[in-house]
Amino acid sequence: MTIDNKDQLAQLKAIGAICRDVLAAMGARVAPGVTPLELDTMAGEMLAERGATSAPKLAYDFPGFTCISVGDAVAHGVPDDIPLKEGQLVNIDVSAEKDGVFADTGSSFAVGKISPDLQKLLDVTRDAQRKAMFAARAGQPISTVGKVVSREAKKHGLNIIQGLHSHGVGGWIHEEPDIPTIYDPSKRERLKAGQVITVEPFLSTHSKHYFEDDDGWTLRLDKGGFGAQFEHTFVVTNTAPIVVTA
Repeated sequence: MTIDNKDQLAQLKAIGAICRDVLAAMGARVAPGVTPLELDTMAGEMLAERGATSAPKLAYDFPGFTCISVGDAVAHGVPDDIPLKEGQLVNIDVSAEKDGVFADTGSSFAVGKISPDLQKLLDVTRDAQRKAMFAARAGQPISTVGKVVSREAKKHGLNIIQGLHSHGVGGWIHEEPDIPTIYDPSKRERLKAGQVITVEPFLSTHSKHYFEDDDGWTLRLDKGGFGAQFEHTFVVTNTAPIVVTA
């Protein structure tokens, strides 16, 4: 999607705020003993109250209102009734549609007290997301995102999960351009003012790859360990991004 007028921007900000609020409410409920299914049910109720529709359900018939990935699951986790445990990480991805406009956001959360290594993973991934998002200015090549994320991951001894990319959004949940979060200098296409995109790095402590679980949805780390993801939807500009999910 490319923003052409103030009305489009207002619609994008509206669905972005809904996704932001749902994610924040879910994150505030994360604690040992709470189940992903309880969190997802709350998300479904909040989306309905604000006239929004779950994007995973709408676009892919996903068996949940949101994606909730626990433990060695790094993305697209199906909400289940297994209680969260102290020391885990849980990733929550909220994407939704209202009035034909989509937004997408996500965050990884600590379940209770976590180890220093996992706190470092959260901090570095969050920081990499922000730095890459602010580097994604009009006129810059798409590879800028991957260049920034790769630099941050290498600096802190973490891995980037290959094959999980950032993307365009707005008119649909996943649109062009495809934006790798590993540096690929062949990605020479330039970002343009008004483009609506996400930046969502996936970093991990051990694995560089994932495999699809038997449920046909959940993506798990192939060598175990832990993964983290942070994501925002924003409008590309010549200066700072217009972040609609923050």
